[in-house]
Amino acid sequence: MPNRTQPHHRAILASLALGIAAAALPAQTQEPAPVADAPKVDAEGFISLFNGKDLTGWTPKIRGQELGVNHGNTFRVHEGAIQVGYEAYEDFGAQFGHLFHETEWSSYVLRLEYRFLGEQVKGGAGWALRNSGIMVHGQSPASMRLDQDFPVSIEVQLLGGDGKNPRTTGNLCTPGTNVVMKDKLEQRHCISSTSKTFHGEQWVTCEVEVRGGDVIRHRINGELVLEYQEPQLDPRDGDAKKIIEARGGEKRLSGGSISLQSESHPVEFRNIRIKPLAVPEVDKADAKGGSGDEPAADAKKSSGG
Repeated sequence: MPNRTQPHHRAILASLALGIAAAALPAQTQEPAPVADAPKVDAEGFISLFNGKDLTGWTPKIRGQELGVNHGNTFRVHEGAIQVGYEAYEDFGAQFGHLFHETEWSSYVLRLEYRFLGEQVKGGAGWALRNSGIMVHGQSPASMRLDQDFPVSIEVQLLGGDGKNPRTTGNLCTPGTNVVMKDKLEQRHCISSTSKTFHGEQWVTCEVEVRGGDVIRHRINGELVLEYQEPQLDPRDGDAKKIIEARGGEKRLSGGSISLQSESHPVEFRNIRIKPLAVPEVDKADAKGGSGDEPAADAKKSSGG
């Protein structure tokens, strides 16, 4: 697969280079045209991944549907937010979905706001009540099987409170992957964070700091709630095993896709921004990320996240 990691870096640098060149030319020389589609960088160094108007740059992959088919208008834009809804579903029927951004990334800070709305659609699993997620270091959507529940990835699990009981958010789930915590390989599917519980329909800010294949940190409303190291493919998982084989045995994940999840409860995402970080030298050779070229079979972790 071509290296598509952090093309925005190149656009930003190209734009800066043109500006420097223009400043050095004589006054009568025509100024160069601006770089097309150069990303706008805010004061903190973030660029927007979502234009607030439509799903340009994003592609859905829903279980049982071909890539790009937005079954039931599951993913749409409403009042400046990406909305995940199920009005067209008679029954959820395990039709898990993911909305993939077009760019693969390696080292970055991803920041967005999310909130849960309304009622879970009929047929959604009990564990999926007020449950969604952000998938990072994921496989490419084109490499997923038609009936695959979740992309092989690292999931930042987003949960909403039930109005009464404690329920952390910014947790970790690992479809086809493992991580290291406290120098120990963790093979648990989900690991809870230390966050507060957020009931109701309030907006919550989630920030994911990804340092290639080294460390990943989850922050909720600015507070660090979870940290782990060495994200890697799990050879026990059928889909991940195929990717490992395609990568010549390499398990470490240093980059990949970013996607937003559909798991049967309505949810909204807004202000989706990313701040590119320098790619560590150790990760540059693996900057293509976790994408495999071919779909695989027999996913191990299909019990949700």
